[in-house]
Amino acid sequence: MLKDLVMNSRSYRGYDESYVLSKEDLEALVDITRYCPSTMNKQPLKYYIAYQKEEVEAILALTKWAGALPELHLPYEGCHPIGFIIICQDLNIHQSMSTFSRDAGIVGQTMLLAVCEKGLGGLMIGSFQKDGLKALLKLPDNIDIHLVLAIGKPKENIVLTDVLDNQTNYYRDENNTHYVPKRSLNDIIIKK
Repeated sequence: MLKDLVMNSRSYRGYDESYVLSKEDLEALVDITRYCPSTMNKQPLKYYIAYQKEEVEAILALTKWAGALPELHLPYEGCHPIGFIIICQDLNIHQSMSTFSRDAGIVGQTMLLAVCEKGLGGLMIGSFQKDGLKALLKLPDNIDIHLVLAIGKPKENIVLTDVLDNQTNYYRDENNTHYVPKRSLNDIIIKK
């Protein structure tokens, strides 16, 4: 079952904007993170949730999507996410952002697996205008941002494929199907 969740938890860049996501839906995703491991068990991560359309659109404007496909300007109009969870760190608990970058990745993936389990999809975004986002969200000085998670009901087709000639860039075909090359098990195991 976990393998199925991992294989179906793709980086979606197109969503059904008619789907309704509530504050409680997002809070339930954040609640799961309380049980994740944390470096030194410091638990400095905090979360900002956004689900109202105006705020979601303002956050979206401060993010960059699909760096390998800049000519597509994703997400397309009418296919925007319907919610965001911003993974932050409380610097009053611990000052080092790099120390807890692994924690941010762990909680991000955990939430995306939970999203997938609910039949939804998401995208972990590391490319965003940090200062603009902090100002938009009116975050206090002691809160800094690690990652942005976009969430919604997927509205695109993603296909996993094999890596050929060591080419790992994702791509889209003429039908807008998104292909994600993955290395084989044989290619990732270090042999003696």
